[in-house]
Amino acid sequence: MARPMADRTSLARTEDERAEDDGDSIQRLPDRRPAQRMRELLPAIEPDRQLTDWGRSERVEGFMDQTLIEFYYRYWFRAEVEGIENVPAAGGGLVVSNHAGALPPDAAIIAKAIREEHPQPRPLHITVEHFFKSYPGFSMLIPKMGCVAAHPANVQRLLYDEEQLVLVFPEGRKGTEKLYKDRYRLRRFGRGGFVEAAMRAEAKIVPTCVVGAEEAQPVFAQLDFMKRLTGLLYFPVTPTFPWLGPFGMLAYLPAKFKLRFLEPFTFDEEGQHEDKGHVQSIAHEVRARIQENLFDMVAKRESVWFG
Repeated sequence: MARPMADRTSLARTEDERAEDDGDSIQRLPDRRPAQRMRELLPAIEPDRQLTDWGRSERVEGFMDQTLIEFYYRYWFRAEVEGIENVPAAGGGLVVSNHAGALPPDAAIIAKAIREEHPQPRPLHITVEHFFKSYPGFSMLIPKMGCVAAHPANVQRLLYDEEQLVLVFPEGRKGTEKLYKDRYRLRRFGRGGFVEAAMRAEAKIVPTCVVGAEEAQPVFAQLDFMKRLTGLLYFPVTPTFPWLGPFGMLAYLPAKFKLRFLEPFTFDEEGQHEDKGHVQSIAHEVRARIQENLFDMVAKRESVWFG
């Protein structure tokens, strides 16, 4: 006798119906394949990619290096390099540089100089501010090109555990917000955290000077009301931005770039980082040495465009 319709729903089935369906499904299921074979069928964006633990992609970085960065380094900025021998060929090293421009190209040019001019080229890990994570697309690209978040734990691991080269900009965002009228005048170098990191890892500090970035993308003004309206960290007025829209941030003037790597600071004694006064004095000395050489390089420069 059939069950009353009230006991049935659109999802309810009799036992006989379920048995028939189960039998059909068993017959329709394909044979199970070994896990290894199934894994080989999975699609991959970069089947032959090589990634580090930091997300660095040799394929993406190599493509950018051979195309866009090569063009800027060789032909647009025509970079000249001094003192490349001061960059350590092995062991941990902290490259400390000045920083300026709306979207500064200095990090890419420094990394390119070490790859091209150093007798024993090494990859350079670039520390970046955490706010870059909030920009879709861009936040996915920068780790693939060797950028890591500027956190003491990351710097310690790179310098001490992995003995890598790391680039830091102690001026931070204050450097990129600097106006053209204040060019080549360094901002405060924070609380000396970069010095403490180098002391902990017993790594060398290589002061580095970059001339040309301030003219490649000069900042004439900062519009605070546009910053609040757009939600950006800062809204600069440059020769190309905002007139060319987002592409204006990637448009640089052909200023002549000059890089100078200075004699490194070494820290061979343990426990130096515990003396905060000593840490601050070294930070001030690093800043003073970079500032002095920047003034010297600018004074000797005959032309912004031709050097």
